[in-house]
Amino acid sequence: MALFAFVIFSSCKEDIVIDVEKGEPMIGVEAYFTDQLKHHEAILSYTSEFYHGNEIRMVSGATVYVTDGLDTAYYYEDAEQIGHYFTDSVAGKKNTMYRLCVEIPEPDGTVQQVFAESIIPENVESIDSLVVKHFNGVDDTMPSTFFMDTIEWLYPYFQSLPDPNIIYMPMISKNDTSLTDSLKMRMMIAQGGFAGYYVNGPEMLQSNKEIPIAYFRRSQLRDGDRIHADLYSITPEYYYYFYSLLISSGSNPLLGAPANVSTNIQPEGKGVGWFFTASVVSSETVFQK
Repeated sequence: MALFAFVIFSSCKEDIVIDVEKGEPMIGVEAYFTDQLKHHEAILSYTSEFYHGNEIRMVSGATVYVTDGLDTAYYYEDAEQIGHYFTDSVAGKKNTMYRLCVEIPEPDGTVQQVFAESIIPENVESIDSLVVKHFNGVDDTMPSTFFMDTIEWLYPYFQSLPDPNIIYMPMISKNDTSLTDSLKMRMMIAQGGFAGYYVNGPEMLQSNKEIPIAYFRRSQLRDGDRIHADLYSITPEYYYYFYSLLISSGSNPLLGAPANVSTNIQPEGKGVGWFFTASVVSSETVFQK
């Protein structure tokens, strides 16, 4: 009976090719600018055909800058990474609109231009403390069982802003090694009805609503490990873009959500991706068993 079932299922298999409309390559933009004094990055690439997109073609030789109308900061292409552009050490200002401009010279002498705008939102004054501890909410047996290891969680303590539209995006590192480079490793804190609360304070604890921002396998933690957290305050638009990326596979249009995610890159049809701005506060703790 099992062999018969296998024959039936295998005989129904056939390749399905969907006719995808072709067009001129667009400019893919992944760029950010914050109020943190640092080298900010912009990554530029070309989009590729749906069925032949294994090789990513990066954009070299572009002029990239961000401006608030008064001051301008340029992104310079890295000599060792084609398509990666970095600013000098510079910081933006909260509640200020910034415009990212990308100009790419074409072989025919014309210049292709795309741009995007985003405002740096407010942020909390500080993170009072970071604590690595076991989950105090509902039972966390499932993640511990999945990793076959005890899971410890990272909790921040801070006074959140009263604005329910503020979204917090933690960026975590351990011993100067980033743990949140991958989108799938990031957590977002959408305050909603908890705006204005003291995050992870007594009120949230009583409501069983503690909010961790990272997790660690206990066996990979050592005494003296430095855990660093940058708390990015981002716009709701970037928050929606972030989650549209996570739910859009793009590799199989029959089994996943559409690959066409939102973008703030203009003009429409010329660019994809996102330019996001953020304000940042930081805190650090040292793990002790």
